[in-house]
Amino acid sequence: MTVLDHSPRTSWTPRIPRRHEIVTTGGMEGVLHVGDALRAGGYPVRDFVADVRDGVPYSSVTCTVSLTSAEAASFAERLGRCPAVVSVEPC
Repeated sequence: MTVLDHSPRTSWTPRIPRRHEIVTTGGMEGVLHVGDALRAGGYPVRDFVADVRDGVPYSSVTCTVSLTSAEAASFAERLGRCPAVVSVEPC
């Protein structure tokens, strides 16, 4: 079977799962802000692991986010605008 399409498909872009470690402040509230920012940005998240410890000033979130190449270029900058985020690093 052959499918002919006379108009090029420019709307589809491949997404690649990319793993990031996000360091936050504010304990569990900071982690929840990161989750809200990912949801508000419309990023598909495959896994989300939070490490929050009592008495430690920083928490971390490790997550795998499916991003296009254009989204990957600006992901750390966009997430870094969240007040609780200290750093965003690929891992």
